Amino acid sequence: MSQLRLLPSRLGTQASRLLAPHGVQRFSWCSRSSGPPAPFASSRAGGGSSYMEEMYFAWLENPQSVHKIRGHHVAQLDPLGILDADLDSFVPSDLITTVDKLAFYDLQEADLDKEFQLPTTTFIGGSENTLSLREIIRRLESTYCQHIGLEFMFINDVEQCQWIRQKFESPGVMQFSSEEKRTLLARLVRSMRFEDFLARKWSSEKRFGLEGCEVMIPALKTIIDKSSEMGIENVILGMPHRGRLNVLANVIRKDLEQIFCQFDPKLEAADEGSGDVKYHLGMYHERINRVTNRNIPLSLVANPSHLEAVDPVVQGKTKAEQFYRGDAQGKKVMSILVHGDAAFAGQGVVYETFHLSDLPSYTTNGTVHVVVNNQIGFTTDPRMARSSPYPTDVARVVNAPIFHVNADDPEAVIYVCSVAAEWRNTFNKDVVVDLVCYRRRGHNEMDEPMFTQPLMYKQIHRQVPVLKKYADKLIAEGTVTLQEFEEEIAKYDRICEEAYGKSKDKKILHIKHWLDSPWPGFFNMDGEPKSMTCPATGVPEDTLTHIGEVASSVPLEDFKIHVGLSRILRGRADMTRKGTVDWALAEYMAFGSLLKEGIHVRLSGQDVERGTFSHRHHVLHDQDVDRRTCVPMNHLWPDQAPYTVCNSSLSEYGVLGFELGYAMASPNALVLWEAQFGDFHNTAQCIIDQFISTGQAKWVRHNGIVLLLPHGMEGMGPEHSSARPERFLQMSNDDSDAYPAFTQDFEVRQLYDCNWIVVNCSTPASYFHVLRRQILLPFRKPLIIFTPKSLLRHPEAKSSFDQMVSGTSFQRVIPEDGAAARAPGQVRRLIFCTGKVFYDLVKERSSQGLDELVAITRLEQISPFPFDLIKREAEKYPGVELVWCQEEHKNMGYYDYISPRFMTVLGRARPVWYVGRDPAAAPATGNRNTHLVSLKKFLDTAFNLQAFEGKTF
Repeated sequence: MSQLRLLPSRLGTQASRLLAPHGVQRFSWCSRSSGPPAPFASSRAGGGSSYMEEMYFAWLENPQSVHKIRGHHVAQLDPLGILDADLDSFVPSDLITTVDKLAFYDLQEADLDKEFQLPTTTFIGGSENTLSLREIIRRLESTYCQHIGLEFMFINDVEQCQWIRQKFESPGVMQFSSEEKRTLLARLVRSMRFEDFLARKWSSEKRFGLEGCEVMIPALKTIIDKSSEMGIENVILGMPHRGRLNVLANVIRKDLEQIFCQFDPKLEAADEGSGDVKYHLGMYHERINRVTNRNIPLSLVANPSHLEAVDPVVQGKTKAEQFYRGDAQGKKVMSILVHGDAAFAGQGVVYETFHLSDLPSYTTNGTVHVVVNNQIGFTTDPRMARSSPYPTDVARVVNAPIFHVNADDPEAVIYVCSVAAEWRNTFNKDVVVDLVCYRRRGHNEMDEPMFTQPLMYKQIHRQVPVLKKYADKLIAEGTVTLQEFEEEIAKYDRICEEAYGKSKDKKILHIKHWLDSPWPGFFNMDGEPKSMTCPATGVPEDTLTHIGEVASSVPLEDFKIHVGLSRILRGRADMTRKGTVDWALAEYMAFGSLLKEGIHVRLSGQDVERGTFSHRHHVLHDQDVDRRTCVPMNHLWPDQAPYTVCNSSLSEYGVLGFELGYAMASPNALVLWEAQFGDFHNTAQCIIDQFISTGQAKWVRHNGIVLLLPHGMEGMGPEHSSARPERFLQMSNDDSDAYPAFTQDFEVRQLYDCNWIVVNCSTPASYFHVLRRQILLPFRKPLIIFTPKSLLRHPEAKSSFDQMVSGTSFQRVIPEDGAAARAPGQVRRLIFCTGKVFYDLVKERSSQGLDELVAITRLEQISPFPFDLIKREAEKYPGVELVWCQEEHKNMGYYDYISPRFMTVLGRARPVWYVGRDPAAAPATGNRNTHLVSLKKFLDTAFNLQAFEGKTF
């Protein structure tokens, strides 16, 4: 008996519940050394039990072996036949692989031909209720231990486990019609010949080809086909660079000539921005699905070299598309994520993304994950790349079934992918397809893999390509003829050659043709803004009053709120009556007024519903009824847009990526992510660097995401003080040495030319206006706001309705408006600053009686730099000392950014002296006294009018 295997643990932890209703008699099994075995009668001899039930109870007697009793451990998954996909080299002793192992269960070879009653928990019998032990083992081996390895028994839902069993155990489930086989062969031809064509034409070019896993193309097309059959109308994909060009060509159906022309080194770029390499680009395309004959939009999201960074972005875009379609159950829009094995196991954002999968405001109702398991990283062996048995083990945390499959068995792959798509659209849960394959070349086409994996690549060089294997199989069984196969190859080769000829005529690269998230109707036909103006951002006073009244009330009846919250609401009501706002109320009015105008607002992040500093309270909680909540913002007007405010998981990388993707879907939404503290954004730095700062330059993709980053030196230690404004300013693309022409549309044109907008508002009115401006601009740019902490309750940090009503707008610079402004000739020093330090400066100026001698001007918008307004302020106070004051250390904050720009404005004729803390390694001190001493020191310097006498410029 050769290679007989059994998976007794298929029944798993649910088996006792499954078997109990059927009156199964449990035998008292003994170990082989503790006495004679219990009777084991066949069903036809009148026995009251079954072989499989006995196997399960035997397993219960030996629970230590549960981790071994997994058929996927011995499944034939590696197409190379040299590695174990799960890094384990042993064969579990519980599995019957040879006759001698029958004794483990007190069975003999003669028992193989006895027939046994099948339990109701298995589907291997089909219409038969009894099978011989030999046939039971054969069928179980065929299901669980051949080219498919299943992991699903950790799922704690009986119905779902039974569903998977039925899909794989039922006899004949993997029977394909001749037409299905021919379609599969044709898709394999396209996948492989595309790579062959690129290799022939551009043998020395990097393209990160799919050789060794060509079956991924028919795999993805099968998932899309099956999903379309089940009602899906829109599919959003994310993937790394390996195989991306092939997916663009044969799944998304990008015009081949547009792909081929990317290899022309003489191709000129026509669009704005710097562009990106061809194997990072995305694409949006609507096409007819050949199986369902339905039109289906496909979007492949652009991705940088950071392999898994796109995962949460895809999920956020998918969530937004579902939201705008009213698809709460994910029946119309779904996502597919393609991963590499090393990245899937090694990148923490994979785990963060999985943990969003079942959260109410983040779920996309199931994703199909396809792992291209090369069994190698760049040059790193799997044994050095992960501690888990499989690269896919991370999916277990969300009870996602994992289907391992040998990628050199195309029919097994297609069946698994069909089941995966059906699972997602039946249960709306994640599922993983692990394509165990190989990488025929190195990490890229120029890399030599024999340096580090000589034995593996000797085998790969001997490996027969999957297309030839499958074609030989179909020819041998008479499904296709050799002539038909060769004609299919010749047909696609002609298509490639024709496209190659057309590609030579293309002289200019249009990056906009690769846009992954178009916004129909938002821009003009050329992709440009319809205007270069921005209307005033104020709103009617009665709108402000109405929002204030709702913000200070509880719209639901019999809803008991916390007594402390009652005091906060009374305070809001009082401010509304007086026509003033604090920070929280200004935010409420910005959001509420946009909702009135039909703009969806979504605020996400850690603890945002209440606010880290207990200032927001957008979600009210009934003190007597568990989980009864109220969001007053959704009770402003009957026909308002919906407001979503949601506490996120304790993740920055994953959640910021998610919100970025959400903002990609539509320009008519204000999407905000708030960090719990500003410096926490550094764990999401990849999203900031690769997508937010550079997304438009690389991919011509506008995005209006707003980052709210609490910032301020308040003696709270180095970790909760600085949002690191210097990093954002360093990545701003405005030229410090270029003196701009101040045209009529300069303010808006400058915003259009920048890569993002950086502000530090000093008043609630400024915060109100900049949020509304984000939507009223005729284009979209990321907005970085350094938000306050102590100013949330500062008695001076309030604004009046007069600063927010119709006709008012965001002030990029707020000039001095006190005694110094009324007599500029008497002023001896002009201090420029931004944010919270303004209030420290005003207080100190007043205490020293210098209101007439020192003017203080605030920069509300730091980048792009307000050259025109700074010039105006400097000219208003000719000959005075100019000072930049900041509370951050000199090597941090804003000084390195503003200094050269001031020099440009002033023609390098006057210095701008620095006042602030000295350079340091840490953003702030952990000692309260040291903090106060350094604050007093730089405030003294700021108002010491002799501080810079004798110093040279």
